[in-house]
Amino acid sequence: MTISFDDIASEPLDFDRDFFHRLAKTDLHVHLDGSMRLETIMELAESDGIDLGVSTIDQLQEKIGPGQRYKSLNEYLKGFETVLKVLQTDHSLYRSAYELAEDAARENIGYMEVRYSPILHTRRKLSLAAILESVLSALRDAERDFGVRSGVIVCGIRNISPAVSLRLAELAVAFKNRGVVGFDLAGSEYNYPAKDHLAAFSLILSNNVNVTIHAGEAYGPDSIHQALHYCGAHRIGHGTRLRENGDLLNYVNDHRVPLEMCLSSNVQTCAVNDFEEHPFRFYLDLGLRVTVNTDNRLITNTTMTDEYVLAHKYFELSPRDLLDLVMNGVKSAFIPHELKRDFIKRIKEQTKKQLVAFAEKSRRQSEPDA
Repeated sequence: MTISFDDIASEPLDFDRDFFHRLAKTDLHVHLDGSMRLETIMELAESDGIDLGVSTIDQLQEKIGPGQRYKSLNEYLKGFETVLKVLQTDHSLYRSAYELAEDAARENIGYMEVRYSPILHTRRKLSLAAILESVLSALRDAERDFGVRSGVIVCGIRNISPAVSLRLAELAVAFKNRGVVGFDLAGSEYNYPAKDHLAAFSLILSNNVNVTIHAGEAYGPDSIHQALHYCGAHRIGHGTRLRENGDLLNYVNDHRVPLEMCLSSNVQTCAVNDFEEHPFRFYLDLGLRVTVNTDNRLITNTTMTDEYVLAHKYFELSPRDLLDLVMNGVKSAFIPHELKRDFIKRIKEQTKKQLVAFAEKSRRQSEPDA
């Protein structure tokens, strides 16, 4: 007998890693500098004459510490310094972006938004425009070669200066409709309030550029409040501490503000103590628009497949939960409505078919031998 998605929507299924690998996915919160391949870092250092203080891949891995548990977000951010040493040329930026898209394609990510701050890549006097164009060119080529659609989110940095954020906002506006799909505020959250960067966000919003802001990761709900009500954020990066303010949580839910959740990263930075304490399930049950993302593939030692495996392990995702998570990612993407509409329809049909096929297979395997 043929079964439909509604027949299996609440059925407890033991999804395996292969299923999550094949599942259609988006990654809306992934940092370029935190997602390089170790081998690439080593090769770029050798070709550009950069001293990393190590001579082997194993030593480099130990130095960067992928997946290491840190005491705070600020400690976690220190790990990027080694990576940034090699990301200072147009070639290195192109290669890292192209390889990130290739890695995404290998696990069936159909769309991703790559974020980084061009100001961190100026040590060799590349212009901000050249730094941005290198990454955009790589992502265009990767879409041609691997079929992964993508956009770039330009990041201001909380702990550098509001003046630099304004310069980066000007850059994002100049490249709107040329591959840049949004503007972000990243960096150290504690003691660096988003409202200090109002000039940048005023420019961004007056030019109708999408906004996502890291908030509620290393500081409380007030940081999320500022992101929404001072800076006009359309999405929130992380938002783990949103649960501390029920009124604000309901506002986020009522206005369908997406949350870019990064499970492994949140445990790694001590935004939460462990996976069991993560608010992911709480938010999902309340109906918030929760999305699954990697944050930093290298620094966090993860993939989108890993993140879905962890979500299912700790939060027992039903087929309905999985469909909601996949569709939340698609609906939350910073892409034009006319393109998103077709994307939503296609991915919804594909995901339902995958879920039903897995359920049918599971039922057959559980039947006693005739």
